[in-house]
Amino acid sequence: MVSPAIALAFIPFVVTLLIRYRHYFLLFYRAVLLRWLRDHATGISREERAFQYVLTHAIPGDPQHILETFDHWANHREYLSNIGPQKGKILDRLIYENTPLTVLELGTYCGYATILMAQGLPMGARLYTVEMDPRNAAVAEKVIRLAGFDEDTVELIVGPSEEVIPQLREKHGLLKANFIFMDHWKRCYLRDLQLLEDHNLLAEGATVLANNVIFPGAPHFLQYVKTCGKYQSKTHRTSLQYFRAIPDGMAELTYTGLH
Repeated sequence: MVSPAIALAFIPFVVTLLIRYRHYFLLFYRAVLLRWLRDHATGISREERAFQYVLTHAIPGDPQHILETFDHWANHREYLSNIGPQKGKILDRLIYENTPLTVLELGTYCGYATILMAQGLPMGARLYTVEMDPRNAAVAEKVIRLAGFDEDTVELIVGPSEEVIPQLREKHGLLKANFIFMDHWKRCYLRDLQLLEDHNLLAEGATVLANNVIFPGAPHFLQYVKTCGKYQSKTHRTSLQYFRAIPDGMAELTYTGLH
């Protein structure tokens, strides 16, 4: 049994931890505990609750207003792992600068980044977005169509990325991608990038933008792109979506095709 004196000695240490990492504790509360409580209380998922809010408050056919409605929900109601407005500006700028005709997104989630990219695509461009969770894919499908994008512009593919990527050319008609946005499981970033290489799906000069490379982080992915000789890379320092006090970053790669 711990004596009271020893227990008291740990109080300053515990208080220091709580103060220093308070934003991470708050993130855990909002992203995990609160979600669990409300999932059980309502019987529907957090993402479906967010969609119901968007459906009630957003203007159909107005992509920007839909994004702003999502942001309001995530800031004031429940946390969502959308990329959010800060990172969204980086993604939007890169889409504008590169004017890609073929975009591949890995990790649709609720469709936030999907409609952000879709609204900036040039005429005739096509976006393929891959989501492994059928429940999130169902929400994203409704969000994308609510924003006014049909299947000719945005094709939503449901399934694990490691199964979908090898089928993209033959089954979905994606010959080469000019722009790739990665925002799925961070541990899958390296595997899926190498799958894209192996199946010759990266156009020369293609841009790859990977989210959350600092928090929660993708160290093996970053090490590979910096040492393999196939990419020019840089990191955009940002904060975690909807948590400005938590540092994060996005890796921007340019595929050179060199070995």
